[in-house]
Amino acid sequence: MIYFDNSATTKPYKEALHSFVTVSSSYFGNPSSLHSFGGQAEKLLSQAREQIAKLLSVKPNEIYFTSGGTEGNNMAIKGAAYRNRNKGRHIITSSIEHASVYNTMEELEQEGFEITYLPVDVEGRVSVMDLERNIRKDTILVSIMHVNNEVGTIQPIEDIANTLRNYPDILFHVDGVQGIGKVPLLIHENRIDFYSLSAHKFHGLKGTGVLFIRDGARLTPLFSGGNQERKIRSGTENVAGAVSMAKALRLTFLKQETGISPMEKIQQLLRNRLEEIDGIQVHTPIDYAAPHILNFSITGIKSEVFIHALEQKGIFVSTTSACSSKKKSPSRTLVAMDVPESLADSSIRISLSYDNTIEEAEEVMKAMKQTLNQLRKVMN
Repeated sequence: MIYFDNSATTKPYKEALHSFVTVSSSYFGNPSSLHSFGGQAEKLLSQAREQIAKLLSVKPNEIYFTSGGTEGNNMAIKGAAYRNRNKGRHIITSSIEHASVYNTMEELEQEGFEITYLPVDVEGRVSVMDLERNIRKDTILVSIMHVNNEVGTIQPIEDIANTLRNYPDILFHVDGVQGIGKVPLLIHENRIDFYSLSAHKFHGLKGTGVLFIRDGARLTPLFSGGNQERKIRSGTENVAGAVSMAKALRLTFLKQETGISPMEKIQQLLRNRLEEIDGIQVHTPIDYAAPHILNFSITGIKSEVFIHALEQKGIFVSTTSACSSKKKSPSRTLVAMDVPESLADSSIRISLSYDNTIEEAEEVMKAMKQTLNQLRKVMN
């Protein structure tokens, strides 16, 4: 099997799995319990919080454990909107956000908030000037993803942050789910108030994530209950998940130190080979793109057909994002990039991990060419 769908999810590290099993079996106490067994679990949770904070260069009290990226994005956006609705009801985001952000914005619109969806250029980037033009007196929040999950475009977070320094009352949320461990980003230095991530995108386990909340930033909790996570996220903490997530993040950052360059070479090889094939158009931009995502379309062939044909050869890629892959409509991101709907309907996403190799990329390209020839013969 060759797995090239790492933006959907990644294979958990053995070390992360081992940590989860060990903590689940030997330290299963409730961290809120007063007895010593609960105290052991609470200590492990605190250690995981400190380790993740150190890896992200933030403070431990700025780390809040969640169930993943969707929850983190909802907590940040709705929580900030509800907390500040008396100051204003205008929010700025982009037209190519992940569904967990985009759909949240649509829900807030139903509740009386006004949302500005910034357009993107043909490379999938928002304009910072455009963003500033849309700031109003009642703007309370800007939410922009770091790395687009479908095409890999890197948004100008640093430039947006510099612009927002002139508007200190506007909160800044960054969806960091696809960028973490692949595209470095300094959280404090870029005046980010909320930053969400999900462990299963960096070889941790599903159902675990983190929302960074800058010290001093306030939001309204979405859950009522036992007031865990300093009253921001009620619910018994997933101690084993948090411990294994800390380990997965540390291992990913270690691999990042030497893994970016080989990953870029694999991505470049794939791009070069794809561009040699008639009828293929690569959508991922050359500049301002993450090293692990490559999106392209095949003229005249539905993406589902191509993906299932590749699957028969033991190769796994995807269409758009996993969260939107079962929708019948063309990719919202590609349409926003002015890609014709017919091409957007035929898009394929390859997404890499640090464990993928040049040899795998060569094998995938060979299989893709064979598959394409077979499908075109059938269609003709």
